[in-house]
Amino acid sequence: MDSLEDRIGYRFSNPTLLKTALTHPSLAYETKKPQPDNQRLEFLGDAVIQLILTDELFHRFPKFSEGHLTKLRSRIVSRNALHQLGKIIELGDHLLLGKGEAASGGKDRPSNIADALEAIAGAIYLDGGMDAARSFFLGNFSSFIDEVASKPVENNPKGQLQEELQALKATSPNYFVVSQEGPDHEKVFVTEVHWDGILLGTGSGASKKEAETNAALKALEERLWLHQ
Repeated sequence: MDSLEDRIGYRFSNPTLLKTALTHPSLAYETKKPQPDNQRLEFLGDAVIQLILTDELFHRFPKFSEGHLTKLRSRIVSRNALHQLGKIIELGDHLLLGKGEAASGGKDRPSNIADALEAIAGAIYLDGGMDAARSFFLGNFSSFIDEVASKPVENNPKGQLQEELQALKATSPNYFVVSQEGPDHEKVFVTEVHWDGILLGTGSGASKKEAETNAALKALEERLWLHQ
């Protein structure tokens, strides 16, 4: 683990936290021995990264609107982006996987790398606090944030949501109008987006398209599919 600690610029007081962050659930399943995996740390790390990134974007880009900041944050914490960040620190080489998962390309699987990155953020937060987690994330990925921020903001949240979800499972999200109120010239639509039995977000708008777009934006912000 020393090489990874050198790579990320943080040394754990409790090395067990790092080992747990790198342990894929397949290892316990295959060995039939109870041992901690990184799912709980992933849950924590997702929230830690969201807070660090929200604070950083708020202060780094004082002229960006709330909508612009939300879209930018969604792009940086997307599954594809977290996979890229994990590759920067060569995280795949350090994953602890069951033999079957390893043989099927688990060390390069985007979801495994993204999950482990979030788990490491959670582990560092538990080991050294928020300042340590912030130093880890921004120290390693600040230039990536600048690179993403320099590109035009995505204006297709529905497409982005579908891309992220289909990286996990070949099922598209579905949008349902749950209510519409007001006269024809001032109608307000409320739409929900569902995927794999999960309500991911709700949005409203003056048209069905606008309501679907806002529902997708809410889903990208909440990222509820990571916690099911």
